[in-house]
Amino acid sequence: MKKIVVLISGNGANLQAIIDACQAGDIQAEIVSVISNNANAYGLTRAKTAKIPTALFERKSYANNVEMDEAIAAHIEQLGADLIVLAGYMKILSSAFTAHFSGKILNIHPSLLPKYKGLNTYQQALDAGETEHGTSVHFVNAELDSGAVILQAKVPIFPEDEISDIEQRVKAQEIQIYPLVIKWFIDGRLTEMNGKAYLDGKLLPPNGYAAE
Repeated sequence: MKKIVVLISGNGANLQAIIDACQAGDIQAEIVSVISNNANAYGLTRAKTAKIPTALFERKSYANNVEMDEAIAAHIEQLGADLIVLAGYMKILSSAFTAHFSGKILNIHPSLLPKYKGLNTYQQALDAGETEHGTSVHFVNAELDSGAVILQAKVPIFPEDEISDIEQRVKAQEIQIYPLVIKWFIDGRLTEMNGKAYLDGKLLPPNGYAAE
């Protein structure tokens, strides 16, 4: 059975969706470690409840980001993980880390990439007068939120919306599409080559998979 590690920093709602999908057999893989840079992340409690091993790597314990990422990479290598899933991991990974695990790191970002990279995407969308927002699952490369997009989900923005309204809609989509993309990878359907995403051997368009 293939092995997954999940990196988190906070609540772990997407982590829970992945745990549930693995337990239900929808994803034919085992989560072998949940890694966090935040000792107070509720996602660690979710992992312990599911009897998944956890590991804590705090920035204060290392001289710099590269040293911290080297320690995390060594842990992942020791576990023999096939896939690294970022689920609300709020630390930028070093280029050495992303290069080492190229094609094996997935992330979910709350915007319709390439729009609104980085933080505060909901506010950015509101400020721009957008009528829709969404979320993107993508491969991770050295540039922030710039890896090949695999799948997106869109939600409407209504004139009376506050950030919390949009966020709730986006999160409802995220817990649906992230386990699906992970399943594609685990089943051998999804690959990354030369910075491009392929599903069933077919190149995905810039905005990811779209059902015909």
